[in-house]
Amino acid sequence: MTVRVRFAPSPTGMFHVGGARSALLNWIYAKQQGGVFVLRIEDTDAARNKPEWTEGILSALDWIGIARGTYEGPHFQSEYAGEHRAAAARLHESGRAYYCDCTREAVQARTGSQYQGYDGFCRDRGLEPGEGRALRFRTPDEGETVVVDLIRGEPTFENKLIEDFVIARADGSPVFLLANVVDDMTMGITHVIRAEEHLPNTPKQQLLWEALGVKPPVWAHVPIVVNEKRQKLSKRRDKVALEAYRDEGYLATAMRNYLMLLGWAPSGDREIVPWSVIEEEFRLAEVNPSPAFFDEKKLRAFNGEYIRALPVEEFVEACQPWLTGTGTIAPPPWQPEEFDADAFAAVAPLTQTRIAVLSEIVPNVDFLFLASPLVDEAAWTKAMKEGSAELLDAAVAAFEALESWDAESLKSTMEAVGAERGLKLGKAQAPVRVAVTGRTVGLPLFESLEVLGRERTLTRLRAARVRLV
Repeated sequence: MTVRVRFAPSPTGMFHVGGARSALLNWIYAKQQGGVFVLRIEDTDAARNKPEWTEGILSALDWIGIARGTYEGPHFQSEYAGEHRAAAARLHESGRAYYCDCTREAVQARTGSQYQGYDGFCRDRGLEPGEGRALRFRTPDEGETVVVDLIRGEPTFENKLIEDFVIARADGSPVFLLANVVDDMTMGITHVIRAEEHLPNTPKQQLLWEALGVKPPVWAHVPIVVNEKRQKLSKRRDKVALEAYRDEGYLATAMRNYLMLLGWAPSGDREIVPWSVIEEEFRLAEVNPSPAFFDEKKLRAFNGEYIRALPVEEFVEACQPWLTGTGTIAPPPWQPEEFDADAFAAVAPLTQTRIAVLSEIVPNVDFLFLASPLVDEAAWTKAMKEGSAELLDAAVAAFEALESWDAESLKSTMEAVGAERGLKLGKAQAPVRVAVTGRTVGLPLFESLEVLGRERTLTRLRAARVRLV
């Protein structure tokens, strides 16, 4: 039997990091088993679906390494409406489903509770299809439904506690439960690997599989992903869009590694490991069923490690979207003609050790490409204290006299300027840094001045001195 897994997102918004984790788990399991990964777009919610959301899913999968052309699909759930209706008809004809005209208000009136669920009132009324009549599945009165789950063992559900649930609306359109089952049957899905939130639906779906005469798939419900308060990640409350992390400058390799650790860990006392190791060591049965904490701070640290591990040439290439404003990345504050690739290459090794996400490259190097620095006023106030004007005058004079414009000469000169005023280097260089870069923190100052050049450095120092008048 060829293993066939599926990832079935809905194109109703940005791509959720939890969905990305589920996609990766399906992807790696299929590869390990020599199987097939199927992408199915569940697009039957016409009011909320948008073509751009579908493209967003495809591009997000591309980014994390599940590239178009390497999997089956995408299939679209809307294309299988005929199969959905045919399955509903078969269940009705076999007596496993019946039509019901009960309103929610009528059920509540009979049961005296809005929480009790459907009471089976129409089970034996023999209603035919008609306006206002939904199709309900006839749940067995006795026995248990045992869900064999690779991660959670054998959750068991008493059938008498499962209400007769709706499988098709009055207009004949199927609800999610039925459509999902029929799609999986039609596509020959053998393993359903999905989030824990779907577990309560699983006994109902398993009953549908059995009622339609097909052996249910192997189930595996992975832990939900939670925030620092141990609340399920929410689009309304948490930063969950994979595209947002991509556009902020997280590396796909780092994100992929981190997502695989949400409920699983490689051997040994390590977390940052090559994808090849994950592919070799991952075992679905070893996934921890407990909720998995999505820790943004840890992800950021992960990403910093991955950035520092890049060869410098790859780091320079990875930064290009933020330096040029390509794709979905906002343009930088400088004009294209102001960018100097050689200057950036010169400081790239310095920036690589200081940033955690690629978008941070812009505030670290903008002083190199702008006619004048973007001055942080708080930084200006902090650095430009009494005596700063005279210090800048001295720095200009000393720098003008330098024979060699290099970081070592600049540093020793600034040390001498500071010593004449009883200042250590850190205090002495603060006004110079703000005058030249606009900030109190950033790249090593003297290496920056070397790349910026003598004339531009002196021009900025003089401009800062004029401002202090």
